[in-house]
Amino acid sequence: MVVHELKEIELDRLFQALADATRRDIVARVLTSESSVSGLAARYDMSFAAVQKHVAVLERALLVTKEKRGREQIVRAHPEGLGRVQRLLDEYEKIWLQRLGRIAEILEQ
Repeated sequence: MVVHELKEIELDRLFQALADATRRDIVARVLTSESSVSGLAARYDMSFAAVQKHVAVLERALLVTKEKRGREQIVRAHPEGLGRVQRLLDEYEKIWLQRLGRIAEILEQ
């Protein structure tokens, strides 16, 4: 189970990274195509440094990777990290559905 494979700090990083709307938007943008940090910063009403911090949070959560290309830092989605999030959410859904099934059984009795 992914839930048990991940350390508590890794789970915290994932959920904290995805808790912010700007970070979710960054992930969505780099899923379709890689982008420089400066290109991302141009899309938001915040400083370049603030966008850099958002990218760093996503990078620590292993949701994106950053690569230096000349003077620019290119951000792209990290498929393995995103797959881990998907497996984690699938497990939570499975647990939830099992509990709903148990509730239905209890109500039928």
